[in-house]
Formats: sequence, C-alpha cells, structure tokens
Amino acid sequence: MPTGEEESRQRIRDWYGLESDVLVEIEREVIGGDNGANGYTTRAQVDDIAARLRLHGGTRVLDVGTGRGWPALCFAATFGCRVVACDVPIEGLEVGMRRARHDGLDRLVGFVAASGEALPLRQGSFEALVHTDTLC
Repeated sequence: MPTGEEESRQRIRDWYGLESDVLVEIEREVIGGDNGANGYTTRAQVDDIAARLRLHGGTRVLDVGTGRGWPALCFAATFGCRVVACDVPIEGLEVGMRRARHDGLDRLVGFVAASGEALPLRQGSFEALVHTDTLC
C-alpha cells in the first residue's frame, strides 16, 4: 500500500501531466495569459511584480517554485530577462522546458530541479528573486 508521501508524489505527477486546450482556455480567462501557469498568480500581478523589481532585458532572475515555468517564461518573453526557474517536481519542470523550446525562450530560461532550501547556485548570481504561489 502506498505511503502518504508516495500518494502525494503521484498526485503531483498527475497534476503536472495535465495538458489540454480546455486548461489553456481556463488559464487565459482566469490568469490572463497562457504562459504555463499552474497557480493563482494573475498576469496583472506578474506585471506588477516586474514593475516593482524594475525588470528589463538581461536582468538575471531566480524563480523559486516555478512549477511549469510561471512566471519565469513570462519574464523572459515580455522583458527579455534571463531566468533560472527552479522547483522540486521534475514533471512540472519538463512541461516548462517543452514550453520554453516551443516558444523560443530556451536561451533565456533554464530549469533546475532543486528545493528553495538548497539551491545549487552561486550567491550573488541574480538581481531579482521571485516566488509566486509558493509557501515559504
């Protein structure tokens, strides 16, 4: 019989494996875009975060808890930021990597499987750090 942790991991795999035109339409209606969102942060909120951080082309951003790449992909597409998107579930990162390749953003967005508690990154490598829909 699976443990609670095994069940949780399977639910995460199943959630990130969901992809359909209907989900994209829901995302467009609720979030305000179709950048791979899997949380509740809207496009307007992401634009506000970008304005507050004064993001621009070349800004190095760390997105902790990115899931499928939201808002990392949006920052790259809209502002030309160079983003490292990290999270633990590989399934979400795989969706984000496919999306980055499809949208031609794979030179701007890199994906790293890591917890925000133990990032394999050099200190001082980023000008901005974001986490949306992430419990810290």
